[in-house]
Amino acid sequence: MFPPIPQLTFLANQALLLAALPSQERLTKWSHSRFYDVQAHRGGRGNTVENTLPSFAWGLIDGSTTLELDNGITKDGVVVVWHDENITPQKCMDTAPAFPDDPDYPYVGKFIANLTFAQLRTLDCGSKRQDNYPMQLTYPGTRISTMQELFNFVSCADPDHQILWNIESKINAQHPNQTLGVHDFIQRQYEVFAASPYYSSITYQSFDWRTLIAMKNLNPRMVTSALIDDETATVSDNTTTPWLAGLRLDAFPGPSFEEQVAQAAHYIGADILSPAAVSSEGAVDPAFTDFIPFTTKPMVEEAHRLGLQVKPFTVNRMNVAEKLLQWRVDGIITDYPNVVRRIVKQLNLLAAPKYPKQRVLSCLDEHLLKQREE
Repeated sequence: MFPPIPQLTFLANQALLLAALPSQERLTKWSHSRFYDVQAHRGGRGNTVENTLPSFAWGLIDGSTTLELDNGITKDGVVVVWHDENITPQKCMDTAPAFPDDPDYPYVGKFIANLTFAQLRTLDCGSKRQDNYPMQLTYPGTRISTMQELFNFVSCADPDHQILWNIESKINAQHPNQTLGVHDFIQRQYEVFAASPYYSSITYQSFDWRTLIAMKNLNPRMVTSALIDDETATVSDNTTTPWLAGLRLDAFPGPSFEEQVAQAAHYIGADILSPAAVSSEGAVDPAFTDFIPFTTKPMVEEAHRLGLQVKPFTVNRMNVAEKLLQWRVDGIITDYPNVVRRIVKQLNLLAAPKYPKQRVLSCLDEHLLKQREE
């Protein structure tokens, strides 16, 4: 047994009930699909401007198993599809104020939590190609969507509701004044999830493990994925990191750090461990001598022993993907789902079918037109 950790709340104890399932039963229980899980990160931001209806359209066309995306919550409580806590000038442009003499205008640079949905909706977030992704398709004039709008669009392109979802709460445990809190995220997101035809196909992920515990308390059958990387795992000044719901990784038996990560994710009742593939401390590719992985073979093996699946992020180099596949990770989150899908097929793993391009783009045109006509 792991040592008692006093910082865990009552919610964590509820989550532990699910963690008591035998490991093989848990792996089977949360296996959504017979296809290898190639996840289109932010819809596939290497190919199309991120977290927009066009990016998810191309994620479907490229044969992703899962659409990975992020949620923010606006000042007026609307669940929107966007990654950043604030509106960055690298991704979005102001067009016009939501109403005359709006004192909040311009909106670029401000936090989503301090803007209403009407204000966010004026932004053009489809015109700017990111410097790090020079092959991105742009869709000028594209607006930030609500989660409901995204479900509606994908239901048009995917009428049989086969696609899987991995949806992250963008809550800042380190700077709580920059986003809404745990309760707001869980309640607002869950209301949208529960009303969706994709309800049973959603994985809920977060770096802030408090939200995972709270979601399990709200619905113990919701599949949850524990995100972790160098920053959120770090303990400084002999205090706990704010990201891991009061846990200290060094309180677990290990014996290695990698195994402690898996043990901590299991302890909060997570079904999936989603670690960074590569450490931020070294080179980005195994071909380089100073390469430092964050996801390691012992981490994967310990997670599997405990009944967790392992799906690392964000895998954009083939040398990294090959190494992870050798270690039998259960999925790969990537900005290039079309490329990772190729290696999955090369290894004779089952790849999800591609969605019909004409149907997807027709649905995209229809839903982009609805946004423009508002």
